[in-house]
Amino acid sequence: MTKRLFLTIPVVIGLAGCGEASRQKPAASSEPVVTVSTVNAATETWPSIYEATGTVRARTSAVISAKLMGYVREVKVQTGDRVREGQLLVTLDTRDLDISSRRAEAAREEVRTAVPEAASAVEGAKANLDLAKVTFGRMQDLFQKTSISNQEFDEASAKLKAAQAAYQMAAARRLQLNSKLAEVDQEVRSTEVARSYADVLAPFAGVVISKSVDPGSLALPGAPLFTIEREGTYRLEASVEESRLEAIRVGQPVSVTLDSVDHALEARVSEIVPTVDSASRAYIVKIDLPAVPAIRSGIFGRALFQLGSRSLLAIPAGAVTERGQLQSVLVVDNGVARTRLITTGQRTKDRVEVLSGLTAGEKVIFPAPEGLADGAKVEVRP
Repeated sequence: MTKRLFLTIPVVIGLAGCGEASRQKPAASSEPVVTVSTVNAATETWPSIYEATGTVRARTSAVISAKLMGYVREVKVQTGDRVREGQLLVTLDTRDLDISSRRAEAAREEVRTAVPEAASAVEGAKANLDLAKVTFGRMQDLFQKTSISNQEFDEASAKLKAAQAAYQMAAARRLQLNSKLAEVDQEVRSTEVARSYADVLAPFAGVVISKSVDPGSLALPGAPLFTIEREGTYRLEASVEESRLEAIRVGQPVSVTLDSVDHALEARVSEIVPTVDSASRAYIVKIDLPAVPAIRSGIFGRALFQLGSRSLLAIPAGAVTERGQLQSVLVVDNGVARTRLITTGQRTKDRVEVLSGLTAGEKVIFPAPEGLADGAKVEVRP
């Protein structure tokens, strides 16, 4: 009985040893190796770009207001309408002005009627004066010859003085009428000018961007009625940091991007406002924009100023994968694809700056095969 047990134990131990050996034998790997192409993250020299944000404004705009007080009789345009130069925008009630104009014209006609009478009076006084002068001359000769008495000579002298006074009065009356006529003429012209102000006209061709007047409202001198902008002449007013202003000059080329335009615009700096905002410590730089139909006042824009050059790490833009706010690339690490989170900066058409997450010389998979995941075995194509 003891002998059988002794013989059985080695068999069990042998079977156990075979099982252990079978478990320790490595299984053959079936994971495929993906062939990929790579590019090296390289240091490159790029232009140093400074970005400033701003708002598009019209180069030419005007706030239209009335020059006189009056009730609005008719409004001819609405917000968004295109107007031509000299087009009628608003008509004011001119009844009071019409009364003043008729009163001035009546006064002018009255003066004009009195002018012929005054001219006749001057002519009559001149004739009497000439006669008095001739008569006085004769009487003076006779007096010197003692042919007339002192009284007769004195009477002739008095008549001459009276004729002179009458002529001077008639001439003065004529001058007064001339002055009065000039005065009423000026009053008539003033009323005509005032009546012309009742028609508010567009100062130039453009677009009505705001309206604050309706029929029946009271227009006051200087109170805004419309705001009009000239079409096709816009500029970006960008806020530039005080520390960057020294590198910006009038006439400098600038690349501008706008929300409403699908491509960058080539523009130039036209003006640098010399005063700085005390709160933001920023200057306003005005950049003339080309004529593009999609540009409108109030659009947000970015101005890209080239300020020298700098060295940076760059990779192809197509190698970057974006998921929400995260940006990543796939790199080759000892024959395995690894996901690397990166931070990008400046971009060009096909290249992107890498601010963090990569070092120069690392192999970035590009183009990445579809479905390639982190941890997959890869082989770099020669």
